[in-house]
Amino acid sequence: MNRPKIVPFLSALIGGCAAALVIVLGHPFSAPTHKEVIVRPSGTTSFASHVAGGSLTPREIYERDAYGVVAVRATATSSRTQSPFGPEPTPQRTATGTGIVLSTAGLIVTNEHVVDGATTVTVSLDGEKGRTRQATVIATDRSSDLALLRISPGGLTLHPLALADSSTTQVGDAAYAIGSPYGLNWTLTTGVISALNRQIKAPNQATIGHVIQTDAALNPGNSGGPLIENSGAVIGINSQIASSGGQGGSTGVGFAISSNTIKAFLQRAQVSS
Repeated sequence: MNRPKIVPFLSALIGGCAAALVIVLGHPFSAPTHKEVIVRPSGTTSFASHVAGGSLTPREIYERDAYGVVAVRATATSSRTQSPFGPEPTPQRTATGTGIVLSTAGLIVTNEHVVDGATTVTVSLDGEKGRTRQATVIATDRSSDLALLRISPGGLTLHPLALADSSTTQVGDAAYAIGSPYGLNWTLTTGVISALNRQIKAPNQATIGHVIQTDAALNPGNSGGPLIENSGAVIGINSQIASSGGQGGSTGVGFAISSNTIKAFLQRAQVSS
């Protein structure tokens, strides 16, 4: 598995501590020819709506939401380079991450850095069973590190997850992450909201604001997966972790792009949530 991309951690640590590093949780490709695309998906889309309710247990959240989480695999097709002996193939590059099902029409949101530069994207729909569908990237925003995918919903019973109003999230609230760390589909980790209104850098070095910090364990492969509140709705999309010394494992300092930022992205892509 490729090492995760390392980008500078924005906030200086208090008390003269050594600077931390933010590690992007997927395995992004280097794609200098990448162009941002915002397009309007065809057809009518219905999204799950968030209805406030009582708190759920971690087991109830997992049983309710896991089917709305997919594993994402993005591959750059091998190209050929010239040598004195003729064209030679270059190795394939593969990125792994997580995605959130948004609609029964087959829309899925993930991080842009998971699919950046990919020529083939597939999603695994049912955890360890590994049932897959090919996906098309229909909208991206590098400045928000978000991408919208579409799969054919034919023959599938998709389970969309609802986007909460992240402005109501408070420090100390319970937080749950479901994703595919190190390719281990449908992994649940638990924690709390550690801080609000953090800032992180997008792949194009734009600043992403209103970011949620959590101590729920996040690792490479969690990128693009949901951060979930105790009612089962999504409050953010897990995107980065902070680590010292360039280590790739969870340190209990993770960052999720807020669900309200996701909603704004969908509006720019002319998709109603």
